[in-house]
Amino acid sequence: MRRFTSGLFILLAILLFAPHVHCKDLADWIQEAGNEESDESRLEILRSLRDSMEFPKGLASELSALIEFIDRWVHSPRLEFFGRDVLKEQDYAIGVPESSPLHPLTHLYRGRMRVWVILEHGGINKEYEVRRARYDLAREEFEKYLEHFPQNRIAKMYLGDPFPPEKAYDAPENAPAWAVAQRESLERLTDIIHWWIDHRLQEDGQYGGGWGDDCEMWRWWVPVLIPFEDPKMIEAQKFFTRAIMSQEHMKRGYTDHVTDVEHTAEDSADAITPMMHLEPDNPEWTAMALRLAELFETLWTGTNDRGFLQFKSTYFSVDEVSDDPRKACDTVYHPRAVQPTLLYWQRTRDSHLTVLFSKWMDTWVDITARGERGKPKGIIPSAIHWPEGHVGGIKGPWWDPNNHSADPLYVWPSAMSMMTQTLLLTYHLTGQEKYLEPLKSMAAIRLKYLQEGVSGNHEPGSAEWCASKLGGLSSVGAKFHFLTGRDDFDPLIAKDSNPYVKYRRNGNRDALVKALGDTAESLRVNSPGYTSEVRYTDRVLRFPAVFGENGIYPEADPNVKAPHTNLLYASLTGDPGDLGYFPMNAVRWRTEPRDFAALVVESSNRSFEAEVYNFLEDERKLGVEFYLLDPGEYKWALMLTAKSETILDQGLVRITPESHQIDLTLPARTPLTLKVRFRN
Repeated sequence: MRRFTSGLFILLAILLFAPHVHCKDLADWIQEAGNEESDESRLEILRSLRDSMEFPKGLASELSALIEFIDRWVHSPRLEFFGRDVLKEQDYAIGVPESSPLHPLTHLYRGRMRVWVILEHGGINKEYEVRRARYDLAREEFEKYLEHFPQNRIAKMYLGDPFPPEKAYDAPENAPAWAVAQRESLERLTDIIHWWIDHRLQEDGQYGGGWGDDCEMWRWWVPVLIPFEDPKMIEAQKFFTRAIMSQEHMKRGYTDHVTDVEHTAEDSADAITPMMHLEPDNPEWTAMALRLAELFETLWTGTNDRGFLQFKSTYFSVDEVSDDPRKACDTVYHPRAVQPTLLYWQRTRDSHLTVLFSKWMDTWVDITARGERGKPKGIIPSAIHWPEGHVGGIKGPWWDPNNHSADPLYVWPSAMSMMTQTLLLTYHLTGQEKYLEPLKSMAAIRLKYLQEGVSGNHEPGSAEWCASKLGGLSSVGAKFHFLTGRDDFDPLIAKDSNPYVKYRRNGNRDALVKALGDTAESLRVNSPGYTSEVRYTDRVLRFPAVFGENGIYPEADPNVKAPHTNLLYASLTGDPGDLGYFPMNAVRWRTEPRDFAALVVESSNRSFEAEVYNFLEDERKLGVEFYLLDPGEYKWALMLTAKSETILDQGLVRITPESHQIDLTLPARTPLTLKVRFRN
């Protein structure tokens, strides 16, 4: 308290001995600014203060510095302008010393900057004590701020006092619990996305995080962007994609900056992929996807010493591949470089791409079966070294290729789901069982681990260590089950799957309803934490993590929920996994994501079923577009959920690659079921 006491004495001295300053007026100005929730309003208050009275030279300079900083906080085109300083020094030079009466106003900004740097740079804060120390500094700033300005709800929010919702969503009594939770989640997520488009989208297409982070925005838009038809989102995504792909560094179809694949690929993959979902027949996006195939075939890959096709390096660009032996690795992250092309291949079954990608996946099938450099047989490694084609990097343990400065990025299991889903896609398009072998062998290792209940620390690189880190494998198995009806992965799915997959398997909705309810609850409060407070555009939905274990407090707050956006997407589309690689979204609801809920209960290549609920007080017209149904004639029926014998509408539809939609009219506030069945 000594620092703040001295600051208070200085303030009193100024007020007592500077006759041109009015004591009550200055204190009131500072209190008004401090308790104001809006940064823009606080900025205007401080500007008015500057114009209202004269100050001693030092205080005038401090006020100008504070105004300049807050103006930058509000208006800078780069939201995280402070990031490097706070990451390195754990502070930012605002220009207001501790002795200044204005200094208490800086605590709010110092706390916010520290929190968002922690959220952005999770990898370097993994050590408990390092993370604890950083969060303690942030918490102290908010606590000090509230000592001076106890009414400020933003500061309270960072300390766990929830910022209340601005609106509520009343539900009819007959609305199913899943529909109520899903509808609220969709409404609030849509509000957040629209806020970003309305308040952060700049004239050049950026959102304030730089191209490399802004391109990732669409990933958390997925539950509303992909299953629905929201004109504002579609136009914003199209605008962004064209803007980034027309940048000088992207004009040849891929970045001309040489860096690692996780970062070199994102500008193209995260720009082209969403547009291929939204406008699948647009030749503009097809051309971009095929450009990546050209680079894959002619520049990035080669035949290794074992005779298999692989990427030559983790570092490459549109016209260069690094020749650094340490970086010379193909990795499970590399599907990102050709993500749009894989989607194009999935939809068209292009024969040339089948040859290319099958040869690449042959490499990973072979290396998985090998037990070398300590890698257990049957485990997909995170990296394969070029040109030898052996497991891991140039030296060191098999599980740490040491091919990147931020090593954890490619340390096993790294982005394993990218590779497992690409292998499943290759099986789907070729029908060859060999592409399932890596998935089956890892599933067996994971299942044994779960059945034996092994716990404790495991030797890094051992089979038990690998098994403990394979929690996401069941979603790939679920995709296989929904795709084929086969039970190859069912034992693993039964023990290790998300609430939506469990519901599809056993019909029990309890866990699904709870998860959807948690998502609604998480988005119901703390809306500034998802909008105006966010400083890194690849961390928009991360605010609840502040209240997790070893967060702003040492213990997690069990009352703070996190949004399950993948589960929201799954329930709306029937895809048991995520959209990134080998998407299996069965349906698109061609309506806006408002006052509507849909739960896909069955999706295959010959049938589809979903429960739907229209929350509007009037009937609703919409199109329903099917993505997984085989060509042929289908019978469809819209019926009352409670009385399946009461059919409200029915008809026949012929599904073709060019035409795969039916049009419906949903009565108001009535639980309904839509069934579609193959006829011939």
